[in-house]
Amino acid sequence: MSNRLIVIENKEDWAPYFPSVQVVTVDDYLQNPSQMDRGRAQIINLCHSLDYLSPGYYCSMVSEARGHKVVPSLRTINDLSRKSLYAYDISELAFQLDKLISATNNAEQLGFVVKVFFGHCEIPSLQKLARQIYDQFACPIIEIEFSYKEHWQIRRIGAGAINKLTENEQDSFANALDHFDRKLWRKPSKKRSFRYDMAILHNPDEKIPPSDSTALNNFIKSGRRIGIDVELITPKDYIRLAEYDALFIRETTATNNHTYKFARRAESEGLVVIDDPTSILRCTNKIYLKELLAANNLPMPDSYLLYRNDKAGLNRICNDISFPLVMKIPDGAFSRGIIKVNSEEELRHHAIQFFQKSAIVLLQEYMYTDYDWRIGVFNKKPIFACQYFMSKGHWQIYNHDGNKGTDSGKSAAIPISEVPDKVLKIATKAARLVGNGLYGLDIKQSGDRVVLIEINDNPSIDSGVEDAYLGVALYDDIMREFLRRLDAQKAGRR
Repeated sequence: MSNRLIVIENKEDWAPYFPSVQVVTVDDYLQNPSQMDRGRAQIINLCHSLDYLSPGYYCSMVSEARGHKVVPSLRTINDLSRKSLYAYDISELAFQLDKLISATNNAEQLGFVVKVFFGHCEIPSLQKLARQIYDQFACPIIEIEFSYKEHWQIRRIGAGAINKLTENEQDSFANALDHFDRKLWRKPSKKRSFRYDMAILHNPDEKIPPSDSTALNNFIKSGRRIGIDVELITPKDYIRLAEYDALFIRETTATNNHTYKFARRAESEGLVVIDDPTSILRCTNKIYLKELLAANNLPMPDSYLLYRNDKAGLNRICNDISFPLVMKIPDGAFSRGIIKVNSEEELRHHAIQFFQKSAIVLLQEYMYTDYDWRIGVFNKKPIFACQYFMSKGHWQIYNHDGNKGTDSGKSAAIPISEVPDKVLKIATKAARLVGNGLYGLDIKQSGDRVVLIEINDNPSIDSGVEDAYLGVALYDDIMREFLRRLDAQKAGRR
């Protein structure tokens, strides 16, 4: 991993803690830039004051100018300096304060201060709130001042100082620091030669993940062969994102869960991130994709939007459109939230259920084919092709109705050179409308007719499926694109 430094204002500030060569004064850090590799340092700024133009302010400012990763960032320092900048952000966090504080021993007071160390709070009922505040304003020591006036409210959020901690607080701070970076005090077993650090976000408990364990290990091996140290992380590692140079999300994405939060945080920290937040927003909603494809004259199945409370629209579809139809919830994935309706009666019945989840439902013509094309596109270029065959006895690739769980159809990886030109052109054009990330384009082909079904921002890459033709070369291609972007980003900082 990268070099890490704890920057303090005076040597006396570290007297209560174990000595370490990784602790330096702010003067040493500012005046001796040659002691650290450019872009390879991670800085924990523990200066007394972070006020404008103070040594602590300059520490974070110079860290970012040198390409180092620093906590707190200059943006966090500026945000914490004025309540007007963060008041809106904490309004939702403060909503349930009365309930939370009633569970503490401070409920009868008119005000009190809680100190948060690297997202950890000693008051259990306030831990979740403290972590949420830390996630928005990542600072080693945060002071949250609560006040009571008819209701409890957050009066102030500010940076705390290491030299003002009590003896008990020093113990809590040391424990939180150790938890924040458990490798901080360990001597490396050998010199590392990796140029960059990458995190792969995955969820070991996900039933149908985008990549299985073998594929994840292949990504790790490919990255390390070209100088990227790859580590698997899980949702609980959100606090550690700033340690890395890149984030690769290998967990099913959605705008309303932690994957989007990870992507946003990674992008704001300057990481190379796939999937990026914009791609997640654009690809995880089928209504957006329908409008995007229509606006750009890309072929797709005949499609119709059904709106909640639009009885006239529902009647018109029932009268004018031929059945069967495919009914889709906008944010479904892996064939979930997608059903086939064979009659007006079925459509009206299922519409009631679908409208409980979404104000708009997508209807498309039913177009059966033996298989769907999946074209993988990265940085606007096709990198793999696969044929997904329908699940046995079912009309979709994934069948979630089986008694033994989810069944999926067979697959066949195909050389890019053997994919029809029309399929490749449609896939490439559609991917460019979304961005330059990693996408999986689902396409149906029936005779001369080729239509685009879906653009996936988090395409499956499983061992023995998408990699069946290219093997390790597929993983190498993806990791080399990460390396190219990391090098380009590093060059841009010089």
